[in-house]
Order: sequence, then structure tokens, then C-alpha cells
Amino acid sequence: MEREFSTENVVEMKGIVKRFPGVLANDQVDFSLRKGEIHALLGENGAGKSTLMNILAGMYRQEEGKIKFHGKPVDFHSPKDAINTGIGMVHQHFMLVPSQSVTENILLGLDKPRFRLNLNHYDQEIARMSEQFGLQVSPSAKIWQLTVGEQQRVEILKMLYRGAEVLIMDEPTAVLAPSEVDDLFITLRKMTADGKSIIFISHKLQEVMQISDRVTVLQKGKVTSVGIEVKNTSREELARLMVGRDVLFKVEKKSSNPGEVVLDVQHVVADNDKGYRSLCDISLNVRKGEIVGLAGVAGNGQAELAEVITGLRKVVSGKVIVNEEDLTNQSVLKGIKQGISHVPSDRTSVGTAPNLSVTDNIIMKNYRHAPIGKGIMINMAAATKYAGQLKDVYEIVVPTLETSVRLLSGGNLQRVILAREISSEPQLMVAVQPTRGLDVGAIEGVHRLLLAQRDAGAAILLISEELEELFSIADRLYVIYEGELMGEQSEFDLERIGLMMTGTKAENIGVQGEIQHG
Repeated sequence: MEREFSTENVVEMKGIVKRFPGVLANDQVDFSLRKGEIHALLGENGAGKSTLMNILAGMYRQEEGKIKFHGKPVDFHSPKDAINTGIGMVHQHFMLVPSQSVTENILLGLDKPRFRLNLNHYDQEIARMSEQFGLQVSPSAKIWQLTVGEQQRVEILKMLYRGAEVLIMDEPTAVLAPSEVDDLFITLRKMTADGKSIIFISHKLQEVMQISDRVTVLQKGKVTSVGIEVKNTSREELARLMVGRDVLFKVEKKSSNPGEVVLDVQHVVADNDKGYRSLCDISLNVRKGEIVGLAGVAGNGQAELAEVITGLRKVVSGKVIVNEEDLTNQSVLKGIKQGISHVPSDRTSVGTAPNLSVTDNIIMKNYRHAPIGKGIMINMAAATKYAGQLKDVYEIVVPTLETSVRLLSGGNLQRVILAREISSEPQLMVAVQPTRGLDVGAIEGVHRLLLAQRDAGAAILLISEELEELFSIADRLYVIYEGELMGEQSEFDLERIGLMMTGTKAENIGVQGEIQHG
């Protein structure tokens, strides 16, 4: 059934201009939000989406342009000004205190209660609000005890508790498992039914088509289309508006011709950071010239497996063999010397040194070697030349090579990591969520790079929560659930793999997908 919502504009932004050194982030941008609608804001990485919404949320101030809320001009000097007006933002990276409870986090920063906290009273208030909006979370639970999806619910409750009428969601599904995305969408619909308005910043066109009522598209800081009704457009048209060209949602892939085994994981057992068992007797292999996918809902041992293979985590038992060399519990450096490249899921904390320059980050794997390494010194002229070449090849958009990588958009940060890891000509590449948070154009580019590496003879282990991605470029895949492999598949059946992702072993699934008991 077609949804109906008001034509009254809650928010109007006119002629917004915002500049950063060397970058015009927003160039005369117009945007409007109606009461009770979900309005998606689409664009490539670096298109200016988050900047525009950070202005609306009081984090930045525009240099030109006006903002109206319910027809009245507003001028925000801080996020507190915005939330007091009725506009709140849930950021992609949550701002919560892990050691405090849900209720304590929600109350943090409020003027009341000032002197005495009746925690039981506020727990009950939070529980009622949680029930109202379908945001199930225990008010007394500590943040560190919650899943990523539950932590996101706490961030939403924080904004609702402060009276937010407009909620800005910045890449809200980037850290969620598929089932958590479904729960979030149910919550967003409940909120709009209650009169709230949602701005949904995203790269994922399928989700935008599913959840939003209207879409505004930004490209290189400018609006290419304002307020298109989703029912009147298509995924292909939105992709073209985002990147300025037609986008292939499935890249052409040659048949693989795998060679000898490069990675051989044998009966690996390992624990997570809390000391609990995260990998239970894992055995898998990846051969030269193939992409092997690892499917699973987030938190089922994928991260620990990648860390075990790349030397970042010790195993309790079992072996990791690369090119017939035993690398079990060996250093990261030994793995690099054996030809291992690693594209981690955490680009900021693990994949890069945020405060260092693009050049420094690109040369991290070969600064010991000539011509960049010069004894105990670094030949900066050679390093800059090398970084400049990779910047051009991998289309890294950056003001200068001396720019700190913390200032780059997600897509450009990922290109820095891929440039560094692929340029080392790896024998084995472990790629974890390589396209998370990227736009459709960047995703197509990453897929082409991975396939090119496969065709050049690299063995690639692709760990992803995006089944569409795995089905598109993997040659075969394993499915993991609670640290245990449910089976291996070379023919990709969505229903079958979905059952395996929820804990059914391959041998217990019948021909038509029904579970066999015995």
C-alpha cells in the first residue's frame, strides 16, 4: 500500500555553501524534509552528504545559505542548539560510554537530573519509550554488553528522549547484520507513523528503494536531483545520478582456473578478546587464482579468523599454512614477507595511521626496501613519487599527498589501503568487508580490482556480510555460524545459504531447502 505523508516542510535548506581547505564540500545545496517522511540523501563518498547534515545538526556552520525549521529561520552554533530545536543526528560511529548503562548514557549531558539520580524511575521511562518505538534494549544493561544493533538503538533513544522531531541517520546500516537492518526499518516506520521525520544518509541503493519516500542526490558537492519520489525512479537511474555514468551492479567475471593451495587453515581453535571461544575447529583452503568467500552474520568469528591468518591473533590449537610455510602464531611481518596482504574491516584503527599523510600510509609495507628505503633513512622524493603514481592509478581524490588520511572520505581511505596492499603484489589477500560504506561506483571499482588480482594469480579470501557481493565475485564460499563452518558451496542458492547462516549445516538441508532431521 502506498504511504501518505504531509506536504508540509519541516526542514528547508537553501543555497548552503561549506568549504574546507582545498575542497568545496557543499555548493549552493537545496534540501527539504516533509513531516512524516523518510528522505534519503544519496551520493558518492565525498559528495558532501555528511557535511550537509552536520550543518543541519549544528556540528558545522555554513558560510552561505539559510535553514528554516517549520518555516522559521534557525541558526545553530552547536549540536545542543539543534537538538533543543528538535533535530538530532545518529552518527555512523556511536558516541557512547561503554562502562555505563543504557539509561546513564541517555541521560548523559542533560541538565536534569542535576543532583540526585533516581535510576529506577528513569529506567522505567526509557523502557516505556523503548516499547513505544520498538527499540528493544534493557535500560540497565552496560553498553559493552550490547550488540552493535542494540547500541544503535541506544543512540536513537538518546535523540528521542531529548525530543527530536527530525532524526538524521548517517549510514545507519553500515554496521548492522541483515536481520538488524530489518528491525531498524520497522523502527523507522513506527517513528514516521508517530509524526517524526527521518533523513537517511546511505550508499545502499537497494535499501534506499526499500525504505525511503523521496531521494535527493548529491554529486561533488552539488545537487543533481532534488526530492525524487522513489516510486517514480529506479536503482539504475539513482546510480547514474550519483556517479554521472551507468553503473554495472554485477561486473563481468571470467571463469577461474585455480592452481595449488596457497592458504591452508587446519583445525583452528581461537578465542575472542573476552576470552570466549570464537573459532571452533575451522578448516578451509584458498587456491591460487580464486576468490573464496566467507559468508555469515556479523560477530560469528569472521574477524577473529582474519586476525589469525594475518598474525594479529594467536590460535589455541590448529595450524595456518601459507605457501607450505607454517605461519601459526607468527608475527605480522613474517606474514607480509610470505606475501600476505590484509584489507581490514576497521580502516581507521587497523588499516591506517589516521594522523599520518597519504604518502606515509601508502609506503608502510615497502619503506624498508629500495628505492624508498635508504639504509635507516627514507628517501622522501622516491616515496612521494611512488605515492603519486598509486594515487593516479587508484583514483585517490585528495588535496595533496601530505594530507592526513583522517581527513579523507571512506571511499578514498579504502583506495589508499587497496593501493598499498595490492601494489605489494600479494600471493594471498585477506579482504574483510572491502566495500562496507562505499557507494555503488566505488564498489564496482573494488570488485574489478579484486578480480584483476585473482586473474593475476593471487589467492583471495573475501569476508563479507553482503551476500550480493559474495555471489557476484566469489568462485566458491564457506558459511560460518558461531565460530563453526556450516559447509562449503560452489553453487549459490540464497535460501540454502540463508539457512546455513542461521546455524543449519549443509548436510542437513534437503534438495528443496527443507531442514532434514535425523
